[in-house]
Amino acid sequence: MSTSNLSEARAYALRMHGAQMYGTHPYSHHLDAVALTLLPYGEEAQVIGYLHDVVEDTDATVDEVRLRFGNLVAACVALLTDEPGANRKERKSKTYAKLAKVTGAEELALVVKVADRLSNVRACVADAHRDLWDVYCGEHEVFKAAAFRAGLCDALWSELDGLLSDEKRPQAGT
Repeated sequence: MSTSNLSEARAYALRMHGAQMYGTHPYSHHLDAVALTLLPYGEEAQVIGYLHDVVEDTDATVDEVRLRFGNLVAACVALLTDEPGANRKERKSKTYAKLAKVTGAEELALVVKVADRLSNVRACVADAHRDLWDVYCGEHEVFKAAAFRAGLCDALWSELDGLLSDEKRPQAGT
């Protein structure tokens, strides 16, 4: 993996996400935050971080990702792509079941998933987005049961657990 792959992943993701927004920010705001969180985990994790939503939220396919970035990156992106479902609860239930079975090199997808969730929760706290924080808090136990692997990225989990504690809950009306 080279820095050019990281630049290529960012450029590809931004091109594919186009004018999509992350709240009031351009989508690059979220992707850059995830990639920055993944800095200690290496460039391959960061590449996956940039690409984690590209199949789920754009016209990109896993095959395109595989051709551009290789088998492991594509496998991880596929794992991070929500399964189809009638609503969020159904989609997340299927996706978490998929994540619970991950082993070996593909566990890198779990690091990216917790970095993505941590980025989302950080944004909820910073922007006082109580409703979405409540969603993440309500899913946390099942999410952690599926995605946590001791020793894999404990610092990310520790921060996420802390941000989802009651004292971090955004206040109503803020």
